[in-house]
Amino acid sequence: MEAFCAASIAAVTIYDMVKAVQKDVVISELKLLHKTGGKSGEYKRTDL
Repeated sequence: MEAFCAASIAAVTIYDMVKAVQKDVVISELKLLHKTGGKSGEYKRTDL
């Protein structure tokens, strides 16, 4: 979860820098692909 949050914050940071040059920038396709550990165990996205 921490890495997922870090990736979204990085995307928003990049968006903030780019919007000065191009206003119609879109951030999309931010999704969890694979994870291990935790209470629910391993997860792999299968709809790719």
